[in-house]
Amino acid sequence: MAKLILEAAGLRLAYGERQLLEIDQLSIFSTDRIGLIGENGAGKSTLLRILAGEITPEEGTVRRFGQTAVIHQEGHGNACGDQELRAQFRAQEGRESLSGGEMTRNRIAEAFSAHPDLLMADEPTTDLDSEGLALLRKKLTGFQGAILLISHDRALLRTLCTRIWYLRDGKILDFPGGYDRFIEERDRRMERETFEYEQYRAEQKRLKESAQRMAERASQVRKAPGRMGNSEARLHKREWTDSVLQLSHAKRTLQNRMEHLEVREKPKALPEIRMKLGVLHPVEARAALECECSLLQAGSASLLRDSGLVLPTGSRTALIGPNGCGKTTLLRVLTGHAEQAIRFRGRVRWNPAVRLGWFDQHHERTLNPDQSVLENIMRESVYPEHFARTVMACLGLRGESVFRPLRLLSGGEKAKTALGRLLLMDCNTLLLDEPTNHLDLFTMEELEKLLSSYGGTLLFVSHDEEFIRKTATRIVRFDGQRLESVEGGWAEMKAPRPEEGPAADRSLEISRLEMQMAVLSARMARPARGDRPEQLQQEYLELGRRIQELKRDSR
Repeated sequence: MAKLILEAAGLRLAYGERQLLEIDQLSIFSTDRIGLIGENGAGKSTLLRILAGEITPEEGTVRRFGQTAVIHQEGHGNACGDQELRAQFRAQEGRESLSGGEMTRNRIAEAFSAHPDLLMADEPTTDLDSEGLALLRKKLTGFQGAILLISHDRALLRTLCTRIWYLRDGKILDFPGGYDRFIEERDRRMERETFEYEQYRAEQKRLKESAQRMAERASQVRKAPGRMGNSEARLHKREWTDSVLQLSHAKRTLQNRMEHLEVREKPKALPEIRMKLGVLHPVEARAALECECSLLQAGSASLLRDSGLVLPTGSRTALIGPNGCGKTTLLRVLTGHAEQAIRFRGRVRWNPAVRLGWFDQHHERTLNPDQSVLENIMRESVYPEHFARTVMACLGLRGESVFRPLRLLSGGEKAKTALGRLLLMDCNTLLLDEPTNHLDLFTMEELEKLLSSYGGTLLFVSHDEEFIRKTATRIVRFDGQRLESVEGGWAEMKAPRPEEGPAADRSLEISRLEMQMAVLSARMARPARGDRPEQLQQEYLELGRRIQELKRDSR
């Protein structure tokens, strides 16, 4: 029988004049797998932190009946915790410059190490590579407890969640069933709201036209001519009065019906982009970029050797690879933003016609926090304001929200502003480093549409499989210290190649053995009671020998 893990009542929280949260009742049971979704700025992370006890609401109570752990969006994560879990997630310690994915692994290992009754996760897939994603999904699926998950990973929401909480206008709409059921119900509601709005507008128009006709008819009723006799005039006046009264009564009835007509709000349908972005000054050459790299090194870590990269003009290329392999470092070299610790030998040749736009994960560096969204995006926009606002509406910043100062916005809203600014600049080539991080699900769908129709050249880093599948026309992946190009999208890359069967099996076995070595290494560093160091050392050396044999066979 499911056990109550958490209950909340009467939650109220306002930011300034805006009522952010207004939730009457919430309950989480031990068997719940809940996906918490909503637009950026809706208050998802704030609600999660209130439920976790990290923020105190203005009103309301939260009662927890078990241990709670949180996987936060940001932070290095604690180096302590279950050593076996840390080894499985390859959690790093003692290093200053961790990649985004490595920090995410640390935060995940820290939360799971608490063995909580309720696990809350705020965008836990951020920056994770495919291996990390697979391990996280496996751990979440097998977790013995309740889960409250904020995520933009649609595949994870589909496979894990059995209930969706949709946070809209400060309230929770509860949808039993998974993410696909939620999408179906959302679309049905949109269709129903659109139909009801159209019916409301049609009835409103009909009543207005009827009232106008009544007014015109009343004005056309003629009074008695002056030459009529008294008896005729009195008869005509009575008929005129009756007619005017009847028409006035009918008009008032129509006006009363209009006043009491149930108002239907227009559904938030997104405007369409009718102008193709990125084609004001096209690149006519075959390639926008040609890069030859004899060495790419970060500190003492060698990332690439004797490799090359070509970006065909008009292509949409996804750059993928495991955490820490050098994806962001390579983008920084290509854009001229490499840090001093980066060592690069080679040649980067951009076509002279390229007008480059760069989306850094730290996009706040390119934005003015004291200016509004509209001021930030219009600073270098080559499009008129009405078109810029249409683009921002597609990215989820509609109406008056574009006039809010950037410093008051959530991380996702700032990311939308940075993306909108790039799309509206006079660029024909975009380099995007994790553009979907912190974006809500609805904005991701619109961004996919915008980038899929982009008229320029794209190179982007992403770990989101569905985003890559819907956007990329080719893949470049890190394979060891070389770059491998796959012409075609995600499906072509994943298509099995008969000759790769034995090699793939060897690679999988090597990964499994390396995982065992990592676990043994952690046990050797901190032996548990009953561990024999010499036996652990022998097992470690044996695993290393078997790995070397497999690697020799694969050459």
